[in-house]
This record gives sequence, C-alpha cells and structure tokens, in this order.
Amino acid sequence: MSSLAISKAEPAADSAPGAAQGRPPLRRRVALVPTLTLLLGAVYCLLPVAWVVIAATKSGRELFSTFTFLPGTGFADNVRDLTAYRDGVYWEWMGNSALYAVLGALLSTCVSAFSGYALATYRFRGRETMFNLLLAGVLMPPVILAIPQYLLLAKADLTDSYLSVLLPQVLSPYGVYLSRIYAAAAVPGDVVEAGRMDGAGEWRIFSRIALPMMIPGLVTVFLFQFVAIWNNFLLPYIMLSDDEKFPITLGLHTLLEQGANTPALYTLVITGAFLAVLPLVALFLVIQRFWSLDLLSGAVKS
Repeated sequence: MSSLAISKAEPAADSAPGAAQGRPPLRRRVALVPTLTLLLGAVYCLLPVAWVVIAATKSGRELFSTFTFLPGTGFADNVRDLTAYRDGVYWEWMGNSALYAVLGALLSTCVSAFSGYALATYRFRGRETMFNLLLAGVLMPPVILAIPQYLLLAKADLTDSYLSVLLPQVLSPYGVYLSRIYAAAAVPGDVVEAGRMDGAGEWRIFSRIALPMMIPGLVTVFLFQFVAIWNNFLLPYIMLSDDEKFPITLGLHTLLEQGANTPALYTLVITGAFLAVLPLVALFLVIQRFWSLDLLSGAVKS
C-alpha cells in the first residue's frame, strides 16, 4: 500500500516542474506590471509630442486632409512663413524666452545656492521656522501668488517690463529646498571647520570648498528653473501688454487666438510649438552629460 501511494504521488511531483516550465513564474509576471505601466505612461506622454512633430511637417491643406500620423511635405514652407510673420516677431518671442529663462534660472540658482548653504551650515535662531515657510511656498500654487505679485510690481511701476517677469522668478522655494538638502549631504561639516581653522573666510570657504561640491545639485536647480520659466504662461500673461516683450508661450497663445479667424495660422502655431521644444531638448541633453560627469567625479573624489 505504501509503495502504491508513493507511485501515485510521483507523477504529481513530476508534473509540477512541467507546469512551471509551461508558464512564467509568478514573480516574473508580477515584475511585468510596473514595466507595462511605465510603457503606457511613456506612450501617453510622447504621443502628443509625436503629433506635434509630424503635424509641423504638413502644409495647411495637408493638416486637415491627411492621416494624423502621416508626415507631410511643408515643413520648410512653414518655417519660412513663420519667420516672415510680422517681420520675424516669432524669433523675438524666442529671444525673450531665452532671456527670461537663462537670466532667471542663473539668478535663481545663485540665490538657491546661498540660501541652501546657509540653512544647511549655520545654526541660528529661527532657521527651522524660515525653512518651514519655504516649504509652505513650495506647496503654494503659482496662480495664488500671481495677483499679489502684479499688485506689488504695479506699485513699483514695473509692470509691462522685462523685470516684471524676471523678479518673481528669482526666489524659488523648491530650489532653496533642494540646495539645502544637497548641501547638507555633500558638504561635510568637518571640511568647513577645517577651512575656518586654516584661516579662510566664510566667502572663501563657500566659493572654493562648498560650491564645487554643490555643483551637481545646482545643475538640477538650474534645469528645473529654466524649464519652469520657459514654459511659464500665467505670469507673463498678467504682467505684459506689449507683445514685443512676450515670451514664446504667450506669443503662441496670441497666434492661436488669431487662428480662430484665420485657419492658415494653425500651421504656424504648430510649427512654432515644435521649434520651441527644441531648446529644452538640447539643454537637457547637454546638461545631462555634464551632470553625469560631475556626479561621477564627486564620487571619485569622495
């Protein structure tokens, strides 16, 4: 009886590996779930970008008469018409966006570096309260701050000027937060104390010792601020009335509004949107390269 039971149990034991070989293990099937989720998210994010890239190649006639994802033949004509529109006002908008984004991101990165280093290194009364207020600023939606900022700048007679768009972007609560976190992790307190014992001043310690250690984090702050200012629409929309000072976002918005009465402008809007994305892509690729090198060099030095 016992041998019979064992012989009956043996096929069941042998069939389990076969069943396992016929289908993937449970762990592998579970690991596919996040991968598929990421793929769906990538398709959701990249599909509008693909549509803009393809639509920018179509003429006005092809835009409404051909298949959505079929490339057209009018990209060169679209760029030529966009350049000729109002004597090249589109490139003025691009230049304004570059001015706002580059200068605003640089100033914001400098302020974030000073503030983050001070909050991470020095001990003073009210430090945590100040930092908590900055965190509250991170959670504050920009739409709530836009009207008070407009009223303040109107009192100073700075509305409808380049400064009205630049000044509100200089202080970035999120940039200060990132700088403090990175400075606390990347700048050892012993190194700062060693510099003080050697007779170095606070500015020399910051510029010669702490700042090189903070470069990878500051590159991140610069990139975030550049993208945020380049894509900003609400603040210029409230502050500016002269279209020669418009950034590219507000300029394309005016083109889109005019396209309701002049459908031919739709191709200019789409082509302009495609060209406006290219600087962001180029900046990200360039900064990502130096960003990786800085991270690797910091790891080797440490």
